[in-house]
Amino acid sequence: MKLKQQQRGLTFMGLIIVGILLALAGVVFAQVVPTYIEYIAVQKAVDKAAAGSTVAEVRQIFDKAATIDDIRTISAKDLVVGKEGDRVVVSYAYTREIPLAGPAYLLMKYEGRSK
Repeated sequence: MKLKQQQRGLTFMGLIIVGILLALAGVVFAQVVPTYIEYIAVQKAVDKAAAGSTVAEVRQIFDKAATIDDIRTISAKDLVVGKEGDRVVVSYAYTREIPLAGPAYLLMKYEGRSK
């Protein structure tokens, strides 16, 4: 007599639950990606702005780059401009809140400095 093998796999309810979880993860991912892309644009603009020699010039260069790259989260007045030796260093820090459901938010903290 042959033994019947037990069936393996996902039940329909399991499939529905996995689908819902994947859909929720996709929605969150779709909201996080634009903030990360903007972070990359901010870093690029800060690196360009570090070429300035005065605080006003650094902020002007950043504003031009921010206009081109459509950066809205941070402005030139939020930058911290300093010097290390003979080179200008520009640093920044900001947060983005992504609403999830009701009172729940995902808080993204971004910070960096010029290279």
